[in-house]
Amino acid sequence: MMGPIAGARWGPILGALLGVVLAGCGGGGPDPAELVVLNGRLVTLAGPAEAGALAAAGGRIVFVGSTDEARSWIGPDTEVLDLEGRLGVPGFIEGHGHFWGVGEARLQLALEGAETWDEIVAQVAEAVADAEPGTWILGRGWHQSKWSETPVPAVQGLPTHHSLSAVSPENPVLLGHASGHMAFANARAMELAGIDAATADPEGGEIVRDADGEPTGALRETAENLVAGLRSENLEPSHVRQVVRLAAEESLAKGITSFQDAGSSFGLIDAYRQMADEGALPVRLWVMVRESNEAMAAELGRYRMIDRGDGFLTVRGIKRSIDGALGSHGAWLLDPYDDMPRSAGLNTTSLDVMEETARLAREHDFQFCVHAIGDRANRETLDMFERVLAGDRTRRWRVEHAQHLHPDDVPRFAELGVIASMQAVHCTSDGPWVPDRLGEQRSAEGAYVWRDLIDSGAVVTNGTDAPVEDVDPIASFHAAVSRQMTNGEVFHGGQRMTREEALRSYTIDAAYSAFEEDSKGSLEVGKYADLTVLSRDIMTIPEEEIPGTRVVYTIVGGRLAYRLPSSPSPGG
Repeated sequence: MMGPIAGARWGPILGALLGVVLAGCGGGGPDPAELVVLNGRLVTLAGPAEAGALAAAGGRIVFVGSTDEARSWIGPDTEVLDLEGRLGVPGFIEGHGHFWGVGEARLQLALEGAETWDEIVAQVAEAVADAEPGTWILGRGWHQSKWSETPVPAVQGLPTHHSLSAVSPENPVLLGHASGHMAFANARAMELAGIDAATADPEGGEIVRDADGEPTGALRETAENLVAGLRSENLEPSHVRQVVRLAAEESLAKGITSFQDAGSSFGLIDAYRQMADEGALPVRLWVMVRESNEAMAAELGRYRMIDRGDGFLTVRGIKRSIDGALGSHGAWLLDPYDDMPRSAGLNTTSLDVMEETARLAREHDFQFCVHAIGDRANRETLDMFERVLAGDRTRRWRVEHAQHLHPDDVPRFAELGVIASMQAVHCTSDGPWVPDRLGEQRSAEGAYVWRDLIDSGAVVTNGTDAPVEDVDPIASFHAAVSRQMTNGEVFHGGQRMTREEALRSYTIDAAYSAFEEDSKGSLEVGKYADLTVLSRDIMTIPEEEIPGTRVVYTIVGGRLAYRLPSSPSPGG
């Protein structure tokens, strides 16, 4: 799985590193490093498998070995970090999340903790009291399947807008579902969007209606864009930097050094590029473009970039969604939902559009990253990949989520060289209600089957889909090895990963999924000095203790980017 070092790209880097080592030979040792980490248990995911120390200079690892050997790299200006026996692992790579969304979520109402619709209405009422009339009230994170009671009145288990509209008659309200694939609007927001009983459902979406045909406020899949589209992306420099700062703070505190961003506009990528050129991106971003085919046909060529800003920005993926989410009944299934027999979900982007996107991806050498959750969505995606790639297994195209597969399609990932970009924490978060949607047999045979995928030879990566879930690798690592749901039960435990597999899914395998295995994902000389240090040894402690683990230090490019407040700073 480890690819060969690309000589053209790595020659200058390795030459410089060799110079660091040789420069000190006449004086009996290497030139001092900028950072030396001592007395750790470093799991390298390379050879040797473990080490006690490393040294970093120029943002790269220049030494991996024993603590005694590492001391020769210490000079008067070297920062020295004593891990006191703690576990250090390659910097965590968020394999699929929404970086902008993580930051913006901290500026909106947090609805994930609400246990009833009435609690959400109360949160909105409180926000309205502090808002100017006419300004938007935004929130995210609600999930009807996690409420303790069904709202009254309800349509398809969802509330109607009337109580929300009563507390916010002048302020438009838009509340995003936890999945990001449905939203709830009040009367004022629907009025601004021109949504009424006569409004047709958009392609790939649904306006949920009551028995009289009136909109309830629930907007499924592409229908949410009817309201969300009223608010243009705020790319004012001050707002961009605020959102990036908030997203980075959240990510670094969870040990994330690289973030694979699942879809950004050209405008947002321009902002990221400017920050990368200024050295102002705190986390390494690997970005998927999310634009129309028409826009990409005109602009895609000038947006492909690799390791810009000292390795802090790469753009080489394209994101497209072929279906929606299971929680919103938008996942595209081969057979109807158990709890909504009239529906088999939604194809949110036509197959013709998907095929044209695939052609653009191949033409411009971008990875095609397709959101596919339902078993039919996954089958259609694999069929399309097979047609377009025509036997080329080198492109590392990706299925984002790959949540629910027909057993016949499991071996096709390895056969086609397709990455299964999955999120283990979705399994344990959603597991309690998945059988309601799919039934017991489909849940057992095809829901979150990462063990079957790995055994078939597929590369499986990990992430959180943040802000859908907390951007916490420890929670997702625990989900991968335990499959223990929020209700304490285990969701089909035979699909567990081993701890090494779970760590690889967050490090070297995630790097491989982005063509970055030569620069990150393991602790080796020449790679970026990205390291995450944990309070507990998640590779050996009892499984039930894993969730209590905290990130003690996050190191990006040989610089301490985060430390747990109670932990000591590096000494010299």
